[in-house]
Amino acid sequence: MQAQTGKNPDNATVHGKWWRWIGRGLKLVILLVFLFVLTIAAYAAFRFLPNRAVTYDNMEDHFKYGTTGGDQVTGIPYWIWQAMPLVCADTLKNIVGDRLAPDYLDRVTSYGTGPDEPAKQRALSREGYKAIGFLYEKDENGQELNLPIGLSKRRALGLDRTYINCAICHTSTVRKAPEDPGELVLGMPANLFSLYDFEQFIFQCGKDGNPTRIPQIDFVSEIESLGGDLGLIDRYIVYPLAISTLRDIVQVLENVGGFSTRQPNWGPGRNDTFTNNKIFSFGYDWRKHIPDWNKTKEVNAEDIGIVDWPSTWLQGPRKTRSDGKPMQLHWDGNNDRVEERNLNASMATSALPPAIDHESIECIEQWLETLEPPAYPFDIDMDLAKQGEPVYRQYCADCHGLNGRDFTGKYVGFVTPINEVKTDRYRLDNYTEELALNMAATFAGKERKQERHDCPGGAVYEPPVAQEATITDDMNSAEKRLTAMRAEENTYRYKHYRKTNGYANAPLDGIWLRAPYLHNGSIPTLRDLLEPVYNRPTEFYRGNNIYDPINVGFLSAESHSADGKPFFKFEIEIPGNGNQGHEGLKYGTLLPQDKKQALLEYLKTF
Repeated sequence: MQAQTGKNPDNATVHGKWWRWIGRGLKLVILLVFLFVLTIAAYAAFRFLPNRAVTYDNMEDHFKYGTTGGDQVTGIPYWIWQAMPLVCADTLKNIVGDRLAPDYLDRVTSYGTGPDEPAKQRALSREGYKAIGFLYEKDENGQELNLPIGLSKRRALGLDRTYINCAICHTSTVRKAPEDPGELVLGMPANLFSLYDFEQFIFQCGKDGNPTRIPQIDFVSEIESLGGDLGLIDRYIVYPLAISTLRDIVQVLENVGGFSTRQPNWGPGRNDTFTNNKIFSFGYDWRKHIPDWNKTKEVNAEDIGIVDWPSTWLQGPRKTRSDGKPMQLHWDGNNDRVEERNLNASMATSALPPAIDHESIECIEQWLETLEPPAYPFDIDMDLAKQGEPVYRQYCADCHGLNGRDFTGKYVGFVTPINEVKTDRYRLDNYTEELALNMAATFAGKERKQERHDCPGGAVYEPPVAQEATITDDMNSAEKRLTAMRAEENTYRYKHYRKTNGYANAPLDGIWLRAPYLHNGSIPTLRDLLEPVYNRPTEFYRGNNIYDPINVGFLSAESHSADGKPFFKFEIEIPGNGNQGHEGLKYGTLLPQDKKQALLEYLKTF
């Protein structure tokens, strides 16, 4: 009995030790699980929470590559952007045709194994985007940058993302001769870039069901061929998810901009400016209401608002006209506030209200107040130009300003009724009273901070004078209503959009670089603009950046470039492309040829 009793404490001790070891093991497992979860959470926070755009040291680079906020909402992952012309090369070829080299598809599918292969693949990607009209700068070593002008870059949701900014529509190049590499000009209309083709490419490459789509793994493989050194997490988790998300991004873009597929091809340097606002503002169902031009050759009068991109120089002087009020802006003068015009233009870069980068845009806005166009690069016959000055003052100055820097004029910044100017009215009819009313809700309640802040290059943004907008208990009802109105004036809400009955008279700074002419780009040169409509070209070619100093515009008669790439054929019989109007005695089209020549020479000084 005593021996048996003596064994029980030993058994209890053994069992106790086992339970203690099990308890310690469980605690260790729990600790390891906790540390693992903590590590994953820390990694996720470090990887996916940062939201920061790439910044630049001067305003020129900020304009070319800085963010408007669109890279947050619809930003395409950087490596996917680089891979898209390679993965969807056949789609790109179908869209741009012979603007791509005949052997492009063969080169895209031929892979080497050498150390310079990633650089070759990136060059192929750039070559694809160049066919759409993107422009690439070179670094100090003479190597092309991997992103073109007009794209910003941001770290968001764990990936570098990129999308278009303001410079995509307002930067281009001009050449004096075929052998000239060209001069980059900030603020001029982007007359080489085809937004229409870019949209078609994005919509088709990123959409399910497209017969040209290649499986996801090919995107990942293509990214690695480009030099994107993907780790295991990126290769098997992050990028497959990002590629799936791309379809959602494309769907957002297509819901807003897909109406373009039912319009006549815009060609380079043009876009439809306000149909997308109808979709934003009151949910206009373009799939139901816009006929497909490509199938029916029919359009609705209010669904074609295709115009040339304007220049963006010297915005400061545009804030005052002869009556002391701001000039009416946009082609039809539907707004007279530069700030609202810029906000709406930024929305075209997918910088939607929740994500728009107001500080970045305000810096650009202030910089554009004093940005000047470049001087005319060819010789000017100054004696002839002096003869042209009085001709200009008699026929042009009242509507377009004293010269290219003095915008003083009785009608500058006012709207000329359509029954007087008689130019193509599609753009005017596209902007409806219904749209003007609905746009008033855009940015409603979004407070305008009106704070000084730093801009690239050492500049400081100076806001308008802030208004007092605090409602206190001791105010009577009228004071509270007045203060509430002032508070509303300190929001970003659109307050100045309205329907007009014509087109606005704009200053002519840098007019030599703003070809083709009229609001819809339907007249290739200034010489053609001074002719009656029956003497104006009924078709010409857009997309050539070689300058024509004789006719004052870009060369437009040749259908192909010297290397055989086609230009875009512009035809005036297509809806929205009419070249009528702005003619008769008051517009100078009846002048004798010697006075027209003198006037053209004077306009070169602008």
